[in-house]
Amino acid sequence: METITTTDLSKFGARERQLAEILLRAWRVQGLPEDFTDEEVTIMLNTNSGCVFLTNSEFQAVMFNGDKLEIFYYCPNCGNEGFEKEIMNDGKCKQCGEQIK
Repeated sequence: METITTTDLSKFGARERQLAEILLRAWRVQGLPEDFTDEEVTIMLNTNSGCVFLTNSEFQAVMFNGDKLEIFYYCPNCGNEGFEKEIMNDGKCKQCGEQIK
C-alpha cells in the first residue's frame, strides 16, 4: 500500500518545493496560527492532491487560505474538512455538529 503523505523532499517535484519555500517564508513573516502547536513542525506533501502543508506532533495541518496561513480542520466523525469558516460554527462541524476544536 502506497502512503498518501510524505516528508521526503526527494518526492517533492519542482512545484511542490516552490510551495514549500513559500510556506516557510510565510511562517517567518506571518508566524503560525495561534492554535497551532509548534512542536515537531515539518513540511508534508499529499501525493494524491499535490497539497503542501505544515504539520506537527498533534497532526494539525496549516495551509494557505488565500495569502494567510490557517489551520486546515478535519472532522473525525463525518470526514468534513476545510478551513474554520468553511466547516465550523462555534467550534462544531457544520455538517454533523461534532465538536472539532
